[in-house]
Amino acid sequence: MSLEEIYQVLPDDQQLIIKGCIAGDRASQQKLYNLYARKMMGVCLWYARNREEAEEILQDGFMRVFTYISTYKGKGSFEGWIRKIIVNAALFRYRNRSHLRAVVEYNPEEHDVKESASVIEILEAKELIKLVQTLTPRYRMVFDLYVLEGMKHREIAELLGISEGTSKSNLADARAILQKALQVNKKVAGLYFAYE
Repeated sequence: MSLEEIYQVLPDDQQLIIKGCIAGDRASQQKLYNLYARKMMGVCLWYARNREEAEEILQDGFMRVFTYISTYKGKGSFEGWIRKIIVNAALFRYRNRSHLRAVVEYNPEEHDVKESASVIEILEAKELIKLVQTLTPRYRMVFDLYVLEGMKHREIAELLGISEGTSKSNLADARAILQKALQVNKKVAGLYFAYE
């Protein structure tokens, strides 16, 4: 697909912004940032320990967007392309810090837990983000890649340089931690409302 064909499927204003970004125009870069920063900040919050770290990931991600914008080929949505770069910026940050180490290998008897209700279905997004941010970096990354990005354990293992079994184990452990935190939150909320 040629650059002109790619531009045909995008709205006129986005076409101009992308062309400006490719040319290195700062005003176009600012417009692109303003257009997508809020949504991408939401993505960053899932992968970060706190808001400050999420902001750093967002900045790193957008620097990569501006660097590689000329490589956008029109496959999938432009927003999806930006999201992938932001997620990769988060992964790059954790790979470089060597936080991702195998703790235990996956054991189906120990890690396959029947859940009565999904943690995601019960909590609101802000509550869930706060709980996910309490997970260790390796658990958070596996959980986010599996739940949010829809990746398979094979893909996660390859991406993070761990075994498929470790990916499964980390996901099961992350879910168990979130379930336990959810139970604690329910008890605290029950006590709060009982004394009102």
